[in-house]
Amino acid sequence: MRRKKLLIMVVAGIVCLGLMVTVLPSEKAHAKVIRLKVANYFPPPANQSKVLEAFCRELEKRTGGQVKVDYYAGGSLLKSTAMFDGVVSGVADIGYSHVYYTAGRMPVTETAGLPFGYPSAWVGSHALNDFYQEFKPKEFDAVKVLWLNTSTPSAIATKKPVRKLEDLKGLTIRAPGLSGDIMKALGGTPAPTPMMEVYDAIAKGVIDGEASNFETLVAFKFAEVVKYSTSIWQITYPFPFYCVMNKNSYKKLPPDIRAIFDTLVGEYKELYILMWNSVDFNGKAFGMKKGVEFIDLPPSELPKWQAAVAPVIDNYIKKMVGKGFSEAEVRGWIKFLRERIDYWTKRQIALRIPSIAGPPELKPQAMK
Repeated sequence: MRRKKLLIMVVAGIVCLGLMVTVLPSEKAHAKVIRLKVANYFPPPANQSKVLEAFCRELEKRTGGQVKVDYYAGGSLLKSTAMFDGVVSGVADIGYSHVYYTAGRMPVTETAGLPFGYPSAWVGSHALNDFYQEFKPKEFDAVKVLWLNTSTPSAIATKKPVRKLEDLKGLTIRAPGLSGDIMKALGGTPAPTPMMEVYDAIAKGVIDGEASNFETLVAFKFAEVVKYSTSIWQITYPFPFYCVMNKNSYKKLPPDIRAIFDTLVGEYKELYILMWNSVDFNGKAFGMKKGVEFIDLPPSELPKWQAAVAPVIDNYIKKMVGKGFSEAEVRGWIKFLRERIDYWTKRQIALRIPSIAGPPELKPQAMK
């Protein structure tokens, strides 16, 4: 009896071993390492780079090393202007940049860059993602959109003080794409200088400043070459950013890996938006440390600035009609964004997420 039991155990062991031998190769094939290249033009020390790299490392961790990510910051793989085409062609599997680096390439999404007065990056980013989900612009059909976001409330960093609208006259300000149209409407001379060249351009006097936000004072060290920063959040015209993936790279992910990837994208979409919402605090702190004077527009100035940028919205509508869109359609985009800005502003106040600009209800002191 004992011999019979022993024989059964031995046979069972051999069978199990045989199954292992036949199963392991397929499992090994499934466990083949997937390599992804992620490109970003922000310099490595910038928060935008750090959070995106954290996304890469977390993807490696959650997939148990089945996905390996080669991360390229600072434009080391793709420059900002080549990012979108680089992702489409497969030079990078995932890329992060903003729409004005390919001005006119994503005209529908540029609606979000009009001077609607977004009070924060949190509000702007959620409104932009809602806009994409609602209208699904064809300009992104060549890629898989992971998430979108906007920059923080508008500010103009300069060597000379800008305390009133007239102070912009004669100043050359870095402002690409639609933001350049807005700068021209405000009386300045726009220059579409690539972001990585702005520091030297200001330092050498090629341009007088740049129009972005407080965050760039630290991310690109502009606080070392400018003396003033004027907040103009009431007419904020943010830069719409995108994080996109090559469609084939996404389709090739095995189902189990894709599920992990999709979950992670959902998490980091909100983390990225929260990061963008907070970066202005560091930017302003760094600017103050470097002696930058921060200027707020007096109430008497605001109507002039708002009136100056109003024609930009009208011109945008006319331009889009010229591209074949109906006026009702374009006005529908604008109406949708304004409604979402109002909705998300109320949500941010209710959730007590502080911002450095915007109405008093969003300021840190109001959150205490």
